[in-house]
Amino acid sequence: MSDLVRPYGDTTGDGMVQVSFTLPLPHDKRAEGAALQLAKKMGMDPALLVHAKAMGPDFTFFVVYGSVTHLVDLREVTVVEREYPLLTAKEVNAAVKRRLRRKLVVVGACIGTDAHTVGIDAILNIKGFAGEKGLEYYREIRVVNLGAQVLVPDLVERARAERADAVLVSQVVTQKDAHVHNTTAMSAAFREAYPAGQVPLLVVGGPRFEEGSASALGVDRIFGRGTTPGEVASYLVDALITRREAGSRADRRSA
Repeated sequence: MSDLVRPYGDTTGDGMVQVSFTLPLPHDKRAEGAALQLAKKMGMDPALLVHAKAMGPDFTFFVVYGSVTHLVDLREVTVVEREYPLLTAKEVNAAVKRRLRRKLVVVGACIGTDAHTVGIDAILNIKGFAGEKGLEYYREIRVVNLGAQVLVPDLVERARAERADAVLVSQVVTQKDAHVHNTTAMSAAFREAYPAGQVPLLVVGGPRFEEGSASALGVDRIFGRGTTPGEVASYLVDALITRREAGSRADRRSA
């Protein structure tokens, strides 16, 4: 397979793409012309306006279909690979019981003004997601789901009270990078409230986080759309048990 690819629409290699956007203009012929001008400036030529709909009196939503000349170089594509093994629920429970010798405590919430609990509930609630049971199903994991619109100080306080091993935060609202600001504020608050080396594992999830940005946001792991409860449970075991045990053995050898 070639390392250079282009979008596919009607025939292989035709470069056809479809984009949608909103302009702050009332829906009329001038607005449609502006949408086509924007499409051409984005490199779509020819561009076809296939949908336009007023969004109230002052905005218009557009869908534009057209050809672009840009190529994608697969050699320059970077991805974050999963670095831990996927475990079954039975294996997760066995690892926690054998190595931690107590239940693993997870506190979850949607922080700030985010009221979208679908993501956090999919991971935590027993009904789960994509055919997998949520973390409440795991016998050796104790889940505290705080729900939506939780203030960061309240999350920190509850995590301390529950002696949380891990804190899971879901962020769906992304206007003006709210998910980035909320996550950064959350990680800073935890590091201020806990002694060095004793901060719970901080995990965030949402559809708009960039892969590989965990360290920049001050968290341990970012999960994107499509993440299943089994992936999260496997990561928690790896990060809280497997890696810590490996680190302890290394410290003893160097002592």
